[in-house]
Formats: sequence, C-alpha cells, structure tokens
Amino acid sequence: MKRILFVFSLLALSACTFAPISTPEVPTSAPLPASSPAIPTLVASSPVTPLPATPPPVIPTPTLAPDAWMQMPVVPAITDAARAIYARGLELGRDPRRFSKAGDCESTTAWYLSAFDSNPPTYELGTEYGYLRTSINYYKGSFERESIAVRRGANTASLLTSFWADPTQCEKGESMLACEYRLQNPSVALIAVGTNDALGVDNFEEQLRRIVEFTIAQGIVPVLSTKADNAEGDHSINAIVARVAYDYDLPLWNFWLVVQPLPNHGLQPDGVHLTYAGNIFNDPLRMKSAWPWRNLTALQVLDAVRIALQESNP
Repeated sequence: MKRILFVFSLLALSACTFAPISTPEVPTSAPLPASSPAIPTLVASSPVTPLPATPPPVIPTPTLAPDAWMQMPVVPAITDAARAIYARGLELGRDPRRFSKAGDCESTTAWYLSAFDSNPPTYELGTEYGYLRTSINYYKGSFERESIAVRRGANTASLLTSFWADPTQCEKGESMLACEYRLQNPSVALIAVGTNDALGVDNFEEQLRRIVEFTIAQGIVPVLSTKADNAEGDHSINAIVARVAYDYDLPLWNFWLVVQPLPNHGLQPDGVHLTYAGNIFNDPLRMKSAWPWRNLTALQVLDAVRIALQESNP
C-alpha cells in the first residue's frame, strides 16, 4: 500500500513524462546391534511399477532473447491465442465492432486515433492506405471515444486501481481498466504503457501481466505496444512488453521500430514526447513526424486484427 501511495504522489506531479511507481539435516545412521532379529518378509499388496532406467528428457520452454523485440514487425500476425480469446469474448457478449484504449498521454483522444471519427475528415489516407477505410467504418465511434483507462501520467499500477477512475461513471472500488471494459464492452484493447513506469521497472512486468490476465479473463484481446522513448535508459521496458506478449502469445504492435528512421527517432528534445504533425499520410513532410505514424500503424494493427478475427469467427 505504501508503494502504491508513493507511486501516485509522484505521478500527480507528472504529465506524460515518466514517473516511478514504485532443508532439515539428515541424521546419521545408528550402529547395528551385534545380533538382529530376523526381518519378516513383506508381501506387496499390489504390483509395483518399476521406475524407468532413465527419466524422460525435460523439454525447455522457449524463451525470447532480450533484444529480439527490435526485429519484430510493426504490424503483428494475429495468433491462435488471440482468436480463442476473441471467440470467448463473443460468447460473453463482447461487441466485435468496438475497441478500447488504455495508457498514458500518448493514448489520449486529442492526438490518438480520434481523427478517424472526424466529420469532415481531418486525415488523408491517400491511395497507398485507402484499404484501411473498411476498418475505419467497422470501428466507427471507438476512435474518438474518451477512454476511462487513459490519463496523462498513467502507468501500469494506476490502470489497476480506482485511484484515478472517474467517480461519475465508475462504480465504487472499480479500477480504470475494469470501468472502461464495462462501459465500452470492447472485443479488443490497445494497451500502450511504460513511459511512466521508467523509474519503477522492477514492478512493471508484474503489473503488466496483471493487466493482460485481467483483459484476457474478460474475453478481450490485448494488443500490447512498444514505446518510442527509452526513458529507462536500457530499453528494458520494451523488452518486457515483448516478452509478456510472447509468453501469452498475443499480438505486439512494435511502434518503436517504425519511428527509428525519423529525425531524432520521432522524439521531441525532451526524449519522451512524440513529434507532431497532422494525419496526412500521403504528405512526405508530415510523415517525418511520429504522430502520423502512430495513428497510421495503430489503424493498420486494428485492420489486421479485424481481418484475422473475422476470418476465424465469420
């Protein structure tokens, strides 16, 4: 409890910059007496199965190399595990046409995805990305929705508590994440956290796994995302995100990879916030900034999710 309170007190001072979370001894044999009584013959009451001469080999569980995430594709393949979660979600009444957003300021509606619900449109797909219009229409209404599970300064711990949950919309004791899932009833969740966990990396993996397991239990497909910044200094958070996605066989949106060719890797001078431009995807100048790529690749991920899940559950 002290750790969580410490976390939130520091988070309250932040915007979208990172903030901390926060064998017994075996006795020796006694000497045998000079003469011992005869030992009675024991009769087995049931056959004894002999042990095999050699035990079966132990097959190790494959693990992910620490830097493997750097080569993972931006838009992931959709896994069988994701299909199974989605199918269960449909049985629970999840809406296949809705998704939720969970994260910090890089998931806020002001910059993130809301353009795809704008009327008239404030985005331009161009000919190269015109195929994405189907998914824009399919998920209409989710793009501009103000998610309960998004807040400036949010980290993994805050998503799991009621500390920042909206009291006008959420039930007493309900976490931000649980409240969002109840109100939105999504089939998919885009989960992008980590920047505000940069000073609490020791707790990050445990909290992220709790978020993932809670989301799966609700019949919602978690799509995890790497982040553009390296606020923690050693890319350990992105490595953890990739490992968790790998362990649960979940889709990973490798946003970090797409911004690497951009000036300053798509980051402002503070090394945390993304560079901004409008969502005109056929304008090479605008596409030198990170925000158009964030919105475009998020839409591409949703498109891949929609196609794969619809194919498995027509």
